[in-house]
Amino acid sequence: MNQTSAEWHRALLTQEVRPTGGAALDQIFIASGGATVLTLLLLLLGYAHRTGRTRLLERAAALSQRVLPRGLPGWVALPQIVAMISLVTALLGMYWDISLHITQGRDEGPLANIAHYPILIGLFGLFTAGMLAVVLPKDEPVGGAAVRITRDWYAPVSGLLLAGAGFYALLGFPLDDVWHRIFGQDVTLWGPTHLMLIGGAGLSLVAVALLEREGRLARSDLGEPGALPRFAHRGMAIGGLLVGLSVFQAEFDFGVQQFRMVHQPFLIAVAVGCALVVARLWAGRGAALFVVGFYVLVRGGVAVLVGPVLGEQFAAIPLHVVEALCVEAAALLLARRALALGVVSGLLIGTVGYASEYAWTQVAFPLPWTPDMAVEGAAMAVAGGVAGGVLGALLAGALRGELPRRKTSVPLFAGALVVIALAVTNALVGTAPPVQATVTLTDVRGGPQDRTGHAVVRMSPAGTGQDSTWLTMTGWQGGDLHVDRLTQIGPDTYRTNEPMPLHGTWKTMIRFHEGRAMVAVPVYMPADEALGVPAVTADPQFTRDSQPEWQVLQRETKQDIPSWLWVTCSLVVLACSLALVLSLGWGAQRIGRVGAGAPERSPEPERTAV
Repeated sequence: MNQTSAEWHRALLTQEVRPTGGAALDQIFIASGGATVLTLLLLLLGYAHRTGRTRLLERAAALSQRVLPRGLPGWVALPQIVAMISLVTALLGMYWDISLHITQGRDEGPLANIAHYPILIGLFGLFTAGMLAVVLPKDEPVGGAAVRITRDWYAPVSGLLLAGAGFYALLGFPLDDVWHRIFGQDVTLWGPTHLMLIGGAGLSLVAVALLEREGRLARSDLGEPGALPRFAHRGMAIGGLLVGLSVFQAEFDFGVQQFRMVHQPFLIAVAVGCALVVARLWAGRGAALFVVGFYVLVRGGVAVLVGPVLGEQFAAIPLHVVEALCVEAAALLLARRALALGVVSGLLIGTVGYASEYAWTQVAFPLPWTPDMAVEGAAMAVAGGVAGGVLGALLAGALRGELPRRKTSVPLFAGALVVIALAVTNALVGTAPPVQATVTLTDVRGGPQDRTGHAVVRMSPAGTGQDSTWLTMTGWQGGDLHVDRLTQIGPDTYRTNEPMPLHGTWKTMIRFHEGRAMVAVPVYMPADEALGVPAVTADPQFTRDSQPEWQVLQRETKQDIPSWLWVTCSLVVLACSLALVLSLGWGAQRIGRVGAGAPERSPEPERTAV
């Protein structure tokens, strides 16, 4: 008999008490040993290629050239194909993993969660793609932006950046285990080491795009045409960038966001502002719409595969169609003025695009946007759209060989990063004012193994929940996800719309968010032997004080760790992430300056059959 992934995972995790810290040592040794062996094999293959002992990579590169557009050398074609396949694999694993944590809670380690395998395979494939770009060029030009490694070995800078992004993402796995050992398991996408995993993978698409530009600068001949038109190839690359930048929104997609709602419109605006402006400037007319179509195909396909096919949670997706139309419309007047197009597109994305996404959340998302956050959300969307649009225009300038002068591009790049940093900080800063909930439960099913019930909730102080961004009864980690937006039935009094789970491993709570306030009131929590915490019982009637919401959602996080240690470790991760972003910016500048004398030519006409 076949099992869904949820059933398989639940059976595995219920065999013993799940630890709250890092993985068991045997899993660490197995995972580390496997990664070491694979890395050594990759290095041996690269050495054999460089010394002429094998032609395997040459043949694979030549075959890849038949797929991608005309004029791309093999050291571009093969790494790009490997990178795109690897990223889709990692994306599937990531959404699968998030879904499992939402429905099942923490796991025992990297090898105890089936969804970790496609993530690891995908991230190692991404690192492999970068290394292939580094070792493949032999006895052929690599262009003036290349970095000298030995006397006669020059590596494309974009290949080094791609390998670095892949390595940075892979490094997040062992560091995540170290983080859990120190701080406990922070069950949130926005944990510092989790951001390493998704940030390295998502930003690697910048290096993938730069790889094409560097390859074209190195080739003096056009070569044979490939099967994929240049427009579609570039659209798919930037569509991948849009998917990668959108991964940061995943908690909102599932309806278990742990940060202020204004964060979502900002993240959407940054992603579409950057990706759609690059697409329109680099690939041409209609590219913004093509990119959105590719994004919907990939992200929607992963959502369907993880949800209905594998039996896990379905993740909603923003559509971005209106934003694409805004960029295309702005480009009718500003296509030759890249920075102006970036700013105007960002403004349209933050206003017209924001309004369209506001309407879409009402029908597609578990927690829709509300009037409570409309004004600040629009301001955040404008900031994100303009910052993303400027970054997109600068990246397009590097890809087209039309970068502004350094005294213009560097301040714009730095300014966009500062705006993003300030907006993220604003979105993450919350408060936890004292709130109290008096709850009356009415059982629907009363057995200890399947108890569910309706609730009537009276909030205090007066007015609590009246104009909230959300007031929900949320249950998770009991085998499914339960998000019920409470309905007001009287002054400060609300009721559930569906029976809520009150048994087993479910963690059921009231969640309240208004302005900067984010608090939660536990309704039912199981005893946790590994954590050493007692159960929170769902009595027929009770009154409980609120807690900061993250303390309830992240029950596994250790509360007795000195704050200076958490801040220090977070700053180290932040510094490493900033180093990756600055490296990509430096690489784009280097390639853009070298290519300034060879501006992008119009795509060659397609051959027509006679």
